[in-house]
Amino acid sequence: MEIAEILPFIAGIASFLVAGGLVAWITKQPPGTKEMMDISNAVKEGASAFLKREMKIIVPVAIALTLIIGFFLTPSNGIAFAVGAALSAVAGIISLKITVKAAVRAANLSGSGLGQTFAMAFRGGATVGLAVPAMALLAITGLYLIYPDPITIAGVGIGASLIALFIRIGGGIFTKAADMGADLVGKVEANIPEDDPRNPATIADNVGDNVGDAAGMGSDVYESYIVTILAALLIAALIGAPNFFLYPILIGSSGMIASIIGVVIVGSKNITDVMKPLNRSFYVSAAIAIGLNYIFITQFIGDSVTSYALFGTTVIGVILVPVIQKITDNYTSYKKGPVKEIADSAKWGYASLTLMGIIKGMQSTGPFMIALVVAIIVSYSIASTAAPEGADPVLYGIFGTALTAMAMLSLAGIVLSIDAFGPIADNAGGIVEMTGMGEENRKVTDEIDAVGNTTKAVTKGFAIASAALAALAMIQAFQFEASHVFEGTLDYSLTNPAIIVGLLIGGLIPFIITGQLINGVSRAAGKMVDEVRRQFKADARILTGKSKPDYAKCVDIATVASIKELYKPALVAIISPIILGVLLGPTAVAGLLMGSLVTGILLAYHLANTGGAWDNAKKLVEMKGEKGSEVHKVAVVGDIIGDPYKDTAGPALNTVIKLLNTIAIVFVSAFVAIIAI
Repeated sequence: MEIAEILPFIAGIASFLVAGGLVAWITKQPPGTKEMMDISNAVKEGASAFLKREMKIIVPVAIALTLIIGFFLTPSNGIAFAVGAALSAVAGIISLKITVKAAVRAANLSGSGLGQTFAMAFRGGATVGLAVPAMALLAITGLYLIYPDPITIAGVGIGASLIALFIRIGGGIFTKAADMGADLVGKVEANIPEDDPRNPATIADNVGDNVGDAAGMGSDVYESYIVTILAALLIAALIGAPNFFLYPILIGSSGMIASIIGVVIVGSKNITDVMKPLNRSFYVSAAIAIGLNYIFITQFIGDSVTSYALFGTTVIGVILVPVIQKITDNYTSYKKGPVKEIADSAKWGYASLTLMGIIKGMQSTGPFMIALVVAIIVSYSIASTAAPEGADPVLYGIFGTALTAMAMLSLAGIVLSIDAFGPIADNAGGIVEMTGMGEENRKVTDEIDAVGNTTKAVTKGFAIASAALAALAMIQAFQFEASHVFEGTLDYSLTNPAIIVGLLIGGLIPFIITGQLINGVSRAAGKMVDEVRRQFKADARILTGKSKPDYAKCVDIATVASIKELYKPALVAIISPIILGVLLGPTAVAGLLMGSLVTGILLAYHLANTGGAWDNAKKLVEMKGEKGSEVHKVAVVGDIIGDPYKDTAGPALNTVIKLLNTIAIVFVSAFVAIIAI
C-alpha cells in the first residue's frame, strides 16, 4: 500500500486518539453534586430510551434495505449501505453520550467563570467533532480501497443519508415538541423561568437538546462527509483519470489533521469573548488545510497545470466556509442588525415579530446564493480550462466543483467542534437552573449558549452549502451514468416534457417534507402542552415547589410522538425518484434532482436562519433585563415558532437532497432497464 493510501488511516486514527484523550480529560473533571448528577442521569436515561425505541424501527428497515440492494443491484452496494447506515447511527450515539457527560461538568464549572466552562463545553464538542468525520473518512477510504469502482459503493451514501434523516427527523421532532411544550405552558402561561424544575417538560427539553442537536448534527455531518467524498469519487471515475482518484480522500486527510491542530490550540485562559478563540481555531485549521492540500497534490498526485488548478478549487472550498459563516452570523447573531431589528419589532406585537423574522430569513438567502454561484463558476472555470489535452473540459469542471465541496467538508472536524459545544452549554444551563446554582452561573452558561445558537446556525449553513455543491456533482454523475447504461444519448434539454415534470415534482418535494415535519412537531407539541397543563391542574403544589412533576411522562410523550412521525418524510424522499424513474425514466429523475436542489437549499437556509434569528432575538430581550415583560412574551413566541424551523425542518432538507441523489445513482440501472423494456 502506498503512502497516499495510508495517510487517511493515519489521520483518522490520530483523530480518534485525540478524541479519546479529550474524553479521558472530561471524565476526570468533577461532575458536581448528587442533585446535578440525578438530573444528568435522568437526561441520559431519557435520551437512551428514545434512541433504543428509534433503533427498534431503524434496524429492521436497514437490514431489509441491505438485503434488497445487495440482491437486486450489487452485493458491494449492499455492504456499503450497511456500513453507511451502521456508522451513521454510531455517529449519533457518540455525539449523544459525550454531550451528556460534558454538560453536567460544564454546569459544575460555571461557578469558576467563563473560561473553564467554555473549555469543558468546547472539548466535549471537539470530541464529537474529531470522532465523527474520522469515522466517515475511514469508512469511505476502506470501502474504496476494497471496491475501487465508486458506483459499486454508492450505497454507502443511501445508508448514511437514510439513517441521518431518521435521526434528524426523530430527534428534531422530539426536541422541538418538548421545547415548545415547556415554553408555551411554562414561560408564557405559568410565567416561570426556562428550565425551571417545576416545569414537567424541562427534562424532556434537555433530552431533546441531546437527541436533536447532538445526535442529529453528528449523524448529519457524518452523512454530508460521506456523500460529498462519494460525489468527488464518482466524477473522478467518469473522468477516467486514475491519478486523481485519491485526491478527494487526501483532501479529507488534510482537513482532519488541520482540525486536530485547531482543536488543540483552544485554551481556557483570559476568555472574555467566546467567539475569539473559536474564530482563531478555525482560521488556523483553514490555513493548515490549504497548505497540506498543496503538499499532497504535488507530492502524491503530480506536478502539472491540471494539478495546480484542482488545488485552486480546494482553496475556494476552504474560503467558502468563513464566507458562509459571516453571512449566517450577520443574520443570526444577537450582536448584528437583523436580530436587533427582530427584537425591536417585539414591542409592536406578535405579528410584527413574526413577519420581521420571516423577512430577515428570506433576505439571508440572497448573499448565500451569491456565494455559492461565485464558488461554482470559479471552481468550474479553473478546472475546466486546465483539463488535459483530449479530456472532456465539462467533466473536469464538474470535478473541480466537487473538490470545492470536499474541501469545505474536510473542515467538518473543526466546524462540528465549534457547533457541538452549543447543546452542551444549553444542557449545562438547564442543570444550573434546575439545581438553583444562582444567577451568575446562569449568565455564564447563557453567554456560551447564545454563541452556540449562532454557531449551530453556521454549521447548518455549512451543511446546506456543501449539500448543494455535492448534489450538483451527483446530478452530473447520475446523468453520465444513465447515458452510459442506456448506451445512447438521453435528452436533458428543457424541450423534453419529462425534464419539466421532474423539475416541478422535485421543486415540490422540499415543501411537502417541510410541511410534514412542522406539522409533526405541532402535533407532538400539542400533546406535550396538554400533559403539562394536566399536571399543573392535577397538582397545584407543583407550581409552589412542594411537589415534584412527572418528568418521565413528558419524555415518553415526546418519544412516542416523534417515532410516529418518522416514516412519512423518509418515504417521500425514498420513493419519489424510484417511482418517477420507473414511470418516466432517468431524464425525469434528473429534473427531479435539480428541482429539489434549487428549492431545497434555499428553503433550508431560510428556515435555519429565521429560526436562529428568532431564538437570539429572545435572548437579546432577556439580556436587556426584560424577562417577564410583554415584549419578552412576544419574543418567546417567536422563538417557539422558530424551533421547528431551525432544528427540525431546515436541517432535514439538506439530508433529503443528498438522499434523493444517492438513491437515483444506485437505482439508475433499474430505471434504464425498465425504459428499455
